[in-house]
Amino acid sequence: MAEPVTPTIRTSAKAVVLHDGHVLLQRANWEGQDCYFLPGGGQHPGEPLDQTARREVHEETGLRVTVERMLWLREYIGANHEHADTEAGTHRIETIFHCTPEGDHGRLGGHAEDDVQTGLEWVELEKLPGLNLLPHALRQPIAALATAGPSSGYLGDVA
Repeated sequence: MAEPVTPTIRTSAKAVVLHDGHVLLQRANWEGQDCYFLPGGGQHPGEPLDQTARREVHEETGLRVTVERMLWLREYIGANHEHADTEAGTHRIETIFHCTPEGDHGRLGGHAEDDVQTGLEWVELEKLPGLNLLPHALRQPIAALATAGPSSGYLGDVA
């Protein structure tokens, strides 16, 4: 019998960068599927999460952003989801921030893009429910930002 896997907790920050009814997404090819992700990534020790969001957005997209407010807190505990056999040791805690671009929102191109990233795209908020945005649990809350003030809260352990 295999020994139980002790998860390592990884904290990260993601950014919902909004401009003129659009959200900035990374196009990617992940596990053989074309999909989208929010820009963001892992927190460095001693780095506040809002600074993590600013740094990661700049690295991956080339944009400098202002962090407006925290929107959601999301967990992903691999043992509870579809790929539990390979992700049992995964436990991520993501803080998702509402951000706005500083300067020219059209000048895109990061210097430290993710390996799976294939491009960047400003996507209309209304089109999000039909996109393969990962994790799927974020599609509706982000799309709702088009018509409602930003809600906030704990999303739970969602994929």
